Amino acid sequence: MNKWRALAATAVLGTALASLPATAAQADRIHDRSTRTFDLQAHRGGLGLVVESSLAGFANALELGVSTLELDVQITEDGQAVVTHDRRISDRKCRDTAPVVPGDPEFPYVGKYINTLTLAQVRTMDCGSLTLAEFPGQRAVPGAPMATLREVFDLVNRYRARQVTLNVETKVEAGAPHETAPREQFVQVTAAEIRRAGLLRQVTVQSFDWGALMRMREVEPRLPLVALTNRDFLQTGLPGASPWLGGIDIDDFGGDPLKAVESFGADAFSPVHGFPQNGKVTDPGYQPYVTKAMVDQAHAMGIKVIPWTIDDEATMNKLIDDGVDGIITDYPDRLRQVMEQRGLKLPKQYRLKR
Repeated sequence: MNKWRALAATAVLGTALASLPATAAQADRIHDRSTRTFDLQAHRGGLGLVVESSLAGFANALELGVSTLELDVQITEDGQAVVTHDRRISDRKCRDTAPVVPGDPEFPYVGKYINTLTLAQVRTMDCGSLTLAEFPGQRAVPGAPMATLREVFDLVNRYRARQVTLNVETKVEAGAPHETAPREQFVQVTAAEIRRAGLLRQVTVQSFDWGALMRMREVEPRLPLVALTNRDFLQTGLPGASPWLGGIDIDDFGGDPLKAVESFGADAFSPVHGFPQNGKVTDPGYQPYVTKAMVDQAHAMGIKVIPWTIDDEATMNKLIDDGVDGIITDYPDRLRQVMEQRGLKLPKQYRLKR
């Protein structure tokens, strides 16, 4: 039994304890709250605190104390893995400085797709000086280039962060495959970088493109797999298979994403928490997607549930009450505080040893 399924089984036991008489259940709950492993995932390094996907942001998360660094990977024209969410470089996050060589006809680079630029071209951009208005406390990292996956892995190794997981998303754009590198290249390059860093025991691979997960299982079966969804990509009730599901037609499973995920052996299900996806449980009209019933079903199947992206305390508490195994958040400091208030075990805080 791998570590993900073992933890899911533990969660099932915790659910069973809730049916015990009050005094016994209370005693067991106190013990569980002090020992339960809950996965605090810093989304893009914790972009509510530091510019997203920056080495400074990932270092900040390690020092704050998280269990997982969540990050995205794109592949450049020359086959290098860079850490960025956007397949098309956004002028809200990066700005040009100078062409990699005088007269480069592809300059300026901002606005172009990552898969059409070389690593050298990508690295000329300043992707740390601009902050996002929707994250008013976000700290800039002036002059920071777009990080490579290798640099993030090396950072974790320099911190000797042996208890930290890296949840690496392969950003295959299944709905418009020409806008990103091919699925096979994502899988091969990512697996090679993980092996090079010696981090096979500390990495999980996530994707909205379930076909990439199926292929990763063939290429590197030791890596736990995390199936992402925003629900819409399932294309429930529509004819044929969704391009996002690797040949699976969700209607063959009665529209049940957990049964579909189980069919190819994914270790965790990572769905949007509710709608709208930037909403809160306290908002009028908020509709939860993740429910206690979903979590209980997943745990009975040996599958973990880790929803995204939750930034307010009320929704965090609701999801923890539902029994989720972890939460992906832009504000790891807030989730850490919620965990502390609930008596959950806090992740280790790391310091760089010089």
